[in-house]
Amino acid sequence: MGASASGAAQDADEEARRRLNAYTYLSAPERLEHVAIMRVFCGTLLADLAVPDIMAKLRQVGGSAAGLDADTLTVRLEQLVRWGNLLRSSHTVNASSLSEYQRSRSRYQLSKLGERIQRDADGVLAEADAAREVSNELLALVERGLRELADLVTAPGGIEPQDGLERISTLFVQFTEFADSIRDFYAYLGQVLSRYDLDSAEYQGFKELLLDYVEAITEDVAFRAPRISGALDTLWPYIPALLDRLDTHAQGLAGLSPQGENRMEIRIQRSRGRELADWEGLRGWFSDTDGQGSQVDQLRDATLRALQSLLANAKRMLRSATGEMSRRKDLLRLARWFDEAAPQDAHDIAVAAFGLYGARHLGIPPATDEVVPAYTSWWTGPVVEVPVALRERGSRAQRGRASAVEDHSAQKQRLREAARQRAAARAAAADELRSASGRFAEVRLTSAALSLLLELLATALGNAQLSRHVSTDRERTAGFDLDSASSEDAELLIRLTVRRTAGTRTVLYSADGDLLLDELELDIGRTSGAVDGEAKASVS
Repeated sequence: MGASASGAAQDADEEARRRLNAYTYLSAPERLEHVAIMRVFCGTLLADLAVPDIMAKLRQVGGSAAGLDADTLTVRLEQLVRWGNLLRSSHTVNASSLSEYQRSRSRYQLSKLGERIQRDADGVLAEADAAREVSNELLALVERGLRELADLVTAPGGIEPQDGLERISTLFVQFTEFADSIRDFYAYLGQVLSRYDLDSAEYQGFKELLLDYVEAITEDVAFRAPRISGALDTLWPYIPALLDRLDTHAQGLAGLSPQGENRMEIRIQRSRGRELADWEGLRGWFSDTDGQGSQVDQLRDATLRALQSLLANAKRMLRSATGEMSRRKDLLRLARWFDEAAPQDAHDIAVAAFGLYGARHLGIPPATDEVVPAYTSWWTGPVVEVPVALRERGSRAQRGRASAVEDHSAQKQRLREAARQRAAARAAAADELRSASGRFAEVRLTSAALSLLLELLATALGNAQLSRHVSTDRERTAGFDLDSASSEDAELLIRLTVRRTAGTRTVLYSADGDLLLDELELDIGRTSGAVDGEAKASVS
């Protein structure tokens, strides 16, 4: 039992780590380019895009990502795939060259997690610092909707399922919008009240905000919360039966039940109000159901803390009349003067503001091979390195003990394991190519096998020997024939031979697409060294 619980916890941690990796692109050095790419995908629905399509859309939009070339854009897309923001989409590729095939063989589409994160990021970038009004009128609609729903559910015969669906969906949309606006407003309020540099005009504005707007919010919530709690108490015994009746009437995506032995688990996110947990959250917002206090109580406490912050600012402003005032604004003004001043003017400002004068040279002689005249200014003279201990503590004595040698064994082990996995993958790809030789039309290669084949093919064509031929007909034309083309990998014990045969067509089917080779035949086998080694082993 303990082992299964530990395994479930590890799986949950791994899933959380995978989802959090999707946020990495927002903090990467190339985050502006990543955001521009993700916006291109978010602007389409169920569309898979290739590198040329994405480049064209980026140039239309402009910005920092408009100048990306195909290779750099491919690197950015592959990184987004590894983070989980994008997914690959297989398709058939028609290309005139190997380089064009490699660039356009992969198409990309948006993942659900990537779309959700980019949508939230755009919302933060657009209006994170704005003061959001509280949708207070929605609270009255929530109260009325709950009372009407309670009357219909408790009536003889109950409520019609379709009417119940419409009322519950509307109710939870209104409540969610109201709760979100409350959270956003109080977060903004806390950000403002944490400032201690408010002047009289700003203080007057925020005082009116608290005394009028916040008071109106808290009074309305305090007035309607008992009524909403009463309606929920009346409705609560009927909720399980009501949800079962709604599921029977319209299951939605919850009706998807995979069939067969190889069925895959499908996680469904139900509409708000279709689960008992949604109703428990709604009830806990207005009533103390777990002994931790309701959201209404937290709202009241937050208002009291806001008033305390307002009083703290009032005390500070009263102290400023006696000279006990913050110098933050003065320091900010001085910093702006430094930022706008020329170098020589900045030195003069520093002397006037802080009484800082020319440095004195204390006990650090220059190098013996440097002769510095006495009239040389310290500003233009050679730099003398001052030991850290002398600069910070005024002493040359060494303190503390030497740090231990850093242990890199774990990192080395990870690198060895990664290298072993890459070698095993290439060896498996080589075995797959050798087994598929001569019957490429009957098999579909994996992505790793196709990559290895393209690597061997490019090397073989680069090593090809061309022979010149001249026709003997009336029109004498010169050209080149492919005599031999081969390449091999001694480590993988694989050899590729390419022959040119007129009228032949070789088609390679793979998970990444199909590759057509005109007038080329491919023969894959073991290297001669591998054959000799096997022969010697069998003789011995």
